[in-house]
Amino acid sequence: MRNTLGWGRVAATALVGLALTGCDRGVDDLHKQVAEIKRLPGEDLDPPLVMQTFETFVYNADKEIPPLRDPFTPSVEEDNAGSGPRPDANRQLETLEAFPLDSLDMVGTIGAGKSLTALIKDPDGVVHRVGVGKYLGQNYGQIIQVFQDKVDLVELLPTGSGKFQEKPQSIALDQE
Repeated sequence: MRNTLGWGRVAATALVGLALTGCDRGVDDLHKQVAEIKRLPGEDLDPPLVMQTFETFVYNADKEIPPLRDPFTPSVEEDNAGSGPRPDANRQLETLEAFPLDSLDMVGTIGAGKSLTALIKDPDGVVHRVGVGKYLGQNYGQIIQVFQDKVDLVELLPTGSGKFQEKPQSIALDQE
């Protein structure tokens, strides 16, 4: 029994030795390829970028007669941002104001004349009945007129200076 274990160890050692010598194979090819690559001429590099120099400027507008306006303080026009159209801050938002205007589709109308009501489908596939005075879209769009084939509304878009500007929009009847 003792002899059998000895041969097993010898065989295992021989197998491990063979496996390790197999790992060394192919390294010579790799060394040759690296040496060939190192012998190749290198590519020329682009010249470094030249940094532009700029003339310095001292802002002395406050020393002018009359002094010029500081560009970082609001102008008189910007101070009057309270004038012009503004969204009603106290109004509770309606369901269709949660969706972008371009994601809403007009799918039909109900009624006739001044009692014409539009059917608007939201992105979730739910159809809503809306009429003149109702709001939709994310820019405070208020419906001003309903036609058989479209809905006209006015959105209030922020200008960036605290003001809002009116922008007419419409949603046409989906012809699908």
